[in-house]
Amino acid sequence: MFGLELSMIWAVLIAVAVFLYVALDGFDLGVGILFPFAKDSKQRDQMQAAIAPVWDGNETWLVLGGGGLFAAFPKAYAALMPALYIPIILMLLALIFRGVAFEFRHHGRERGRKWWTVAFSAGSIVATLAQGMVLGAFIQGVTLVDGAFAGGPLDWLTPFTLLVSVALLSGYALLGATWLVFKTQGELFERARFWVKRLAVLTALSLGAVSLATLAVDPRVTARWGITMTSVDWAVFIKVAPLPLLAGVVLFLLWRGADARRHLAPYLYTVALFLVGYLGLAVSLWPYIVPFAMTPADAAAADNALSLMLWGAIPMLPIILGYTAYVYWIFRAKVDDDAAYH
Repeated sequence: MFGLELSMIWAVLIAVAVFLYVALDGFDLGVGILFPFAKDSKQRDQMQAAIAPVWDGNETWLVLGGGGLFAAFPKAYAALMPALYIPIILMLLALIFRGVAFEFRHHGRERGRKWWTVAFSAGSIVATLAQGMVLGAFIQGVTLVDGAFAGGPLDWLTPFTLLVSVALLSGYALLGATWLVFKTQGELFERARFWVKRLAVLTALSLGAVSLATLAVDPRVTARWGITMTSVDWAVFIKVAPLPLLAGVVLFLLWRGADARRHLAPYLYTVALFLVGYLGLAVSLWPYIVPFAMTPADAAAADNALSLMLWGAIPMLPIILGYTAYVYWIFRAKVDDDAAYH
């Protein structure tokens, strides 16, 4: 029982780390996605300055999530990684590429600057699409025989994973636009408000499409929502129905927040929308850490290893959270109209 409790604790810690990565690194990837839609180089300078103090620290949570999966759930890691090598390697290369482009963009001359601008935006888009492929492949499940991957190298490439990738692209762009509403002023602030209102509609449609498509992934998913081919289990459905209703309320508040020229609220509403979607995913897949194949208890490392790592994580997590909060507080002011990353 103690081992089961430890595995659940680690599953929750990894889930929280992944969500924090999406909420934080999602907006700076979103800013890169929106680079082509800026009016000119000056606005792109403002956009870059809006994320400059925090963008690299946001990726801490990706390292924690991936490292935690490897250390705490080695069987799940061994089952998932061979199925997802291509999109994960593509994601990592894109993140490295955009990181180099971010740092080099302001050093280049006119021609070089244009190249690094394209590189930063392309890296952001490719990294987001690759993350969507990973998420989609995770949701639809992988082929396992005796706990080992037994599928093909392109099993992750399906219409469903493409749909999830497009949805994540619109969601990250929405996060980026709301962050720019929070951090910029003047003409870029107004342009970001314009982006928010349109991206909110696109994200709502994408989220709805992915939610419906997820119901068709496996009969166990539809059962979690109280839905069968012939009927609806209203006792089950009523328990989970507040999630899509809450998503609708958050989208309405997000739209109103952008329309009312609010600054931080649209970003917080977008994070809340992602959280609702995340909880919906948990309803669909829990308790599987490898969908429909392994639970946390099945995939976990030995109890003594989980316990030892937990004693290391307990003091480190508050330090990381405190440092992150401090950095965001220090750089909370809006960037100037003529701001540029240096």
